[in-house]
Amino acid sequence: QVQLVESGGGLVQAGGSLRLSCAASGRTFERYAMGWFRQAPGKEREFVAFITGTVSGTYYADSVKGRFTISRDNAKRTVYLQMNSLKPEATAVYYCTTPGRPMGLSTQTDAYTYWGQGTQVTVSS
Repeated sequence: QVQLVESGGGLVQAGGSLRLSCAASGRTFERYAMGWFRQAPGKEREFVAFITGTVSGTYYADSVKGRFTISRDNAKRTVYLQMNSLKPEATAVYYCTTPGRPMGLSTQTDAYTYWGQGTQVTVSS
């Protein structure tokens, strides 16, 4: 059974930085893409960033491009989301996710099978 455990959320002032981590277990980590999504109160869950398996190609939502960086350490079975120049509108629960089979880029929640429990990020103005 695949398990994803996020950490690193917290409260930060606007303009600050946070790094989220997601530790994976339960299958061969490097074969599968990983993604980060977020969900603000009263809003739908939205795509943030994506990284492929062994090649580590990346893709970002326009709203975070240039400020957020997704990366992975296959030896540690961990994916990261470095968030810089944070804005109050980034306040949300951030979720790590991975598909049930090897796949290319998808920004849709229903393309992903496994989800972490989420970590809260709050950006104060």
